[in-house]
Amino acid sequence: MKAVCWHGKNDVRVENVPDPSILNPRDAILKITSTAICGSDLHLYDGYIPTMQKGDILGHEFMGEVVDKGSEVKNLKKGDLVVIPFTIACGHCFFCNRDLWSLCDNSIPDGKIVEKAYGHTPSGLFGYSHMLGGYAGGQAQYVRVPFADTAALKIPDGMTDKQVLFLTDIFPTGYQAAEYCNIQPGDTVAIWGCGPVGQFAIRSAYMLGAERVIAIDRVPERLAMAREGKAETINYEEIDAGEALKEMTGGIGPDSCIDAVGLEAHGTGLDAFYDKAKQSLRLETDRPTALRQAIVACRKGGTLSIPGVYGGFVDKFPLGALFSKGLTVKTGQTHVHKYLKPLLERIQNGDIDPTFVITHEMSLEEAPQGYEIFKHKRDNCIKIVLNP
Repeated sequence: MKAVCWHGKNDVRVENVPDPSILNPRDAILKITSTAICGSDLHLYDGYIPTMQKGDILGHEFMGEVVDKGSEVKNLKKGDLVVIPFTIACGHCFFCNRDLWSLCDNSIPDGKIVEKAYGHTPSGLFGYSHMLGGYAGGQAQYVRVPFADTAALKIPDGMTDKQVLFLTDIFPTGYQAAEYCNIQPGDTVAIWGCGPVGQFAIRSAYMLGAERVIAIDRVPERLAMAREGKAETINYEEIDAGEALKEMTGGIGPDSCIDAVGLEAHGTGLDAFYDKAKQSLRLETDRPTALRQAIVACRKGGTLSIPGVYGGFVDKFPLGALFSKGLTVKTGQTHVHKYLKPLLERIQNGDIDPTFVITHEMSLEEAPQGYEIFKHKRDNCIKIVLNP
């Protein structure tokens, strides 16, 4: 089969690789019908996630048709069209039983590396390094899905791939980020980052009852899409985001702040240049510019929600502000399994049409070009769907 393979920093290639096969009775094999490039994939492309190996197959946003399954997969049949969460979860451990799917204890075969770094193992992820399981991703023509009996959500007849593809990651991620804000009537939510997750967080915040959403970014097409989602916007290259938020909220600050940027944040202040220099020298793993701003901007007693991916260690973390303001912090990979059915119902009910975020469709063979376009935000690119 053909697959998008990682070969180093800024180097992905479409290659012929062996077809996947059933390795466990709870496995299924999918023929991929649609897949996508995620902002998190750029962290791999840019070389910031360790334990990648040449030839690793990328991609964690995918869906497809069941073409084979293990003997213990009773709830699926060949020909079913399914979406798959990007987090891999067994469905039966202490954490899965508590709806903490992205913290599954049983989906990383050898967790020594990640356990040493984080203290415990999170769930495995598709196409996202060997410390997170070493699983082949779904930017390919076929993929093996572990724990398919727990993971797969069958898609009702009549729904298109574009409507449901983002249930795999960015829609639940944006929704969980907004849900973590514990939004109350009249609340103002500020969101750093108007990429795909930020766009879904905007719309999710309104679905959950926010009165105002203020979105911060610098890219004109992203800010325009945020305004289409009824958000007020701040271009941080034109105005100081912190001062603007104070003025817009009568000096109180937003009730909740969402960092939908993560470890490669840009900025205009000295801290942003400091972070970029230290990260380039590998003296700091992550650039927390947006995170610092969110902590300082949030109102006293407010909530900080962090769906943006962080991988290691940050410098100059404003713990004093976090503590003194009594902020509640909620973060982590998305518990996608928890949200699949409720968010599918949101789509079916017309509460949201996830296709709004798609700006580019490309063939699988064009993936290397797609990564470059997405990374450099060329051609007004916000979200790329790949068709194998």
